[in-house]
Amino acid sequence: MQYRKLGNTGLFVSQFCLGTMTFGGEGELWSKIGNLQQSDAERLVARALEAGINFIDTADVYSEGLSERITGQALKNLGIPRDEVVVATKVFGETGAGINARGLSRYHIMEGVKASLKRLQLDHIDLYQVHGFDPATPIEETLCALDTLVQHGHVRYVGVSNWAAWQIVKALGIAERKGLNRFQSLQAYYTLAGRDLEREIVPMLESEGLGLMVWSPLAGGLLSGKYGRGDRASGEGRRVNLDFPPVDEARAHGCVDVMRGIAEAKGVSVAQIALAWLLHQPAVTSVILGAKRIDQLDDNIAAAQVTLSADELAELDRVSALPAEYPGWMIERQGEFRRQQLGAQGR
Repeated sequence: MQYRKLGNTGLFVSQFCLGTMTFGGEGELWSKIGNLQQSDAERLVARALEAGINFIDTADVYSEGLSERITGQALKNLGIPRDEVVVATKVFGETGAGINARGLSRYHIMEGVKASLKRLQLDHIDLYQVHGFDPATPIEETLCALDTLVQHGHVRYVGVSNWAAWQIVKALGIAERKGLNRFQSLQAYYTLAGRDLEREIVPMLESEGLGLMVWSPLAGGLLSGKYGRGDRASGEGRRVNLDFPPVDEARAHGCVDVMRGIAEAKGVSVAQIALAWLLHQPAVTSVILGAKRIDQLDDNIAAAQVTLSADELAELDRVSALPAEYPGWMIERQGEFRRQQLGAQGR
């Protein structure tokens, strides 16, 4: 297991992160994703830690809070020293019936962190992430609230999830101007079948020094290789009951065809090729693994040992490449001679 710096911090996290969305199964939506109860979830946590994973991600809305409860109890039951695990959770979604029990207002963030700490049975959260963009709350209010949590010791670092590049950069500018703790990471969807992130967000992450946590790295199971064309229900998995995240299936299956050939040549699973490709991307800090069974988790973790050659990466890039889009193609064209100058200087 390799460990990578999280954004512009001195904190190191494992290249794989254990996701807990499959814990609990409470509520109509979450029951379609997974319903692991305490004992089964504990076995997954134990196996992940044994494999060297030191990073666990959850959220206050997963299974209506039950995921956090199960995660916290698992760490307690397993006797995991607090300084050996990095715990991340999120705030934004609806957590109650009250009109203010949602969003990124100071009110909801302050209430949300107290509830998460109680469910997790922790005295602090290592990475507290805003789970989505709130058009009803000024970004400045959200950042000030998060900064208060860091100053009071309830939170060590703050991150963001599912924001556009311009929104994140605006937040970074506000944080710098006001001397507030800034976002250190982005949690986002990124796969061979969905490389949209590369248009604006990846260049922004590299420019501003943010880490990237990848959710749904197998596109809801579609890149596991177990689904055939036009037959999504040909196997088990989340994609059968929940068609999310949205994917161009024809494009995805074209990727799977190439991945399958590489996987067979290496004697590994198709899923491992999808995960290995992500680990080869410079912007990626950690890939979130969501599993229901030990064998699934073991197979995913084994992707850390898969090395893709330059030719294999080129083949995967070709089949999954994004269509040219303005202003990207114009920026590429106009900047070519300057890149050549830099290359001539060995830069």
